[in-house]
Amino acid sequence: MRPVTITEAAANHVRRYLDNRGSGLGIRVGVRTSGCSGMAYVLEFVDETEAVDEVFEGHGVKVVVDPKSMVYLEGTELDFVKEGLNEGFEFKNPNVSGECGCGESFTV
Repeated sequence: MRPVTITEAAANHVRRYLDNRGSGLGIRVGVRTSGCSGMAYVLEFVDETEAVDEVFEGHGVKVVVDPKSMVYLEGTELDFVKEGLNEGFEFKNPNVSGECGCGESFTV
């Protein structure tokens, strides 16, 4: 199994949010059925992990993935990018075979 990784820029962003929040172990990355292509990414802060979760660490931040999402996220890199006035997380997922035109969802 290939790990889900996080870039230094993304880890710094998550760490700032966790510090402002005052608690949390890291960030949970998952997928859900949505959009016109079928799957969408889900991000949320993690206060505790489940026994079945895969936990990866990069740049001092834990990335938690549930087993159902891991099938779609294996080998994905989570980055945080700023382009002009826009900023946000970017997923570099080697499993994606197509994306919808609006960028909200993907297929594997």
